[in-house]
Order: sequence, then C-alpha cells, then structure tokens
Amino acid sequence: MAVLKDKTAVVTGGSRGIGRAIVERLAREGAAVVFNYAQNGDAAAEVVRAVEEAGGSARGVHVNLAEPGAAERLMEIAEEDLGGLDILVNNAAMAFTPAPIATTEEELFDRVMAVNVKSAFITIRHAARHMRDGGRIVNISTINTVRPAPGIAPYIVSKGALEQLTAAAARELGTRGITVNTVSPGATDTDLLRGTNSAENLQMVVAMTPLGRLGQPSDVADVVAFLASPDSRWVTGQNIRATGGVA
Repeated sequence: MAVLKDKTAVVTGGSRGIGRAIVERLAREGAAVVFNYAQNGDAAAEVVRAVEEAGGSARGVHVNLAEPGAAERLMEIAEEDLGGLDILVNNAAMAFTPAPIATTEEELFDRVMAVNVKSAFITIRHAARHMRDGGRIVNISTINTVRPAPGIAPYIVSKGALEQLTAAAARELGTRGITVNTVSPGATDTDLLRGTNSAENLQMVVAMTPLGRLGQPSDVADVVAFLASPDSRWVTGQNIRATGGVA
C-alpha cells in the first residue's frame, strides 16, 4: 500500500544524490512531488522520467535558492501545482572547494548560509503558514556537526543552524500535529563525495563504519520516508543520524 497516497511534497535540491533518492522514494510511496534544481536540467529531467516510468508524479522547477526570493517562489509554484502541502524536505546544500577559515571569503560564507539555512527558514515559514495540519518537515543535516572536518567550516556552521531551526520549529508547530525532524547522514556514496575524497580516504571511512560500507542515497531516503509517513506521528524535534553506526 502506498502510505503517502494523496499527499503532496516539496523537496529542495532534488535532482542528484540524496535529493534524487528522496524524490523517488516519496513518489514511490504515492506522494506527488515538486523539487527544485539550480543548474543541471538534464539531471532533473531524468529524475522526472524515472519517477513517471515507475508510475509516480514529480515535477522539477529551475530555482536557484542562493537568489533572493527564490525559496518563497519555489513554495508558491509548488503549492499552486500541488494544490496544498503535506511534506517538506529541506535537502538543498551548496557545495564548495574546502578551504581553511583563514582563507575563506565572506562572500562564500554568505552564499552557503543563504542556501543551507536561509532557504530552509523561508520554506519552513511558508509551511508554518500554509501546510495542512498533520504535515511533516524533514531537514537534512550532516554528521559533520558532531564530527567536524577541516576546511568546511561554513558548511558545518550552516548545518548546525539548521538543526537548531528544527528544534524551534518542532516546538512551534507541534500543536497542529506537524512534526519537524532532522536526518544527519554520514559518508554517502554520491558524485560529490567521490569528487572530493581520495580512494584512500573512502577506504578509511568504510573501515571506521560499524556496518562496513559507505551509505547509499537510498539509505537516507528510507529514513526520510519513515519521517514523512503516518508511522512517525510521535517523533518530532529529533536528529536521526543515518551513519551506519559512526557516532
């Protein structure tokens, strides 16, 4: 049975990696999904094609969340298309070349915060105003907030802020039956991970992971699907670490 039948969902950053897996999983569970992409239209079209071939519904919207007003525009487009909102997944995150704090430009910090935090604040603000009672909000963070790595300070700061936004929103929206949770993935086998890590580094990560492998995007999407489902009705304000056992 499709547990999300007749539900509507917005996923930010849904064209690749973990975001794509989330879009496909929610659609497989019966939700009609709108997702945004910033650059790769071909990747977004492939996601839509895969979902539709599987009998689901998805639409990609070209919206760059780094731009002023973009997050609210995405939510308005999605709600007009879907006719309402039941599920929101804030997955979008800005990638950048790692650098020490001493050489990190202020402009880069501002752009990371705009995509990773401000856009999530705006989408959650929209949800607080328009989401149907009993809705679900899931924010995607990272294990790096508890296992910080050098060179990615803006990313870690932004995700730490996102986790606190989760806690605040869960308190505010709980009386309407809306749950708000965080999922913090560990090392997940995506193009981004492989493009920024050597084979030796990846082998080290596998060795330190109790379950003995890299995470897959579907591993994270499965956790998100649970938090988006009716079964998660008594779970809110939590940070679920989908890390294969890495603490």
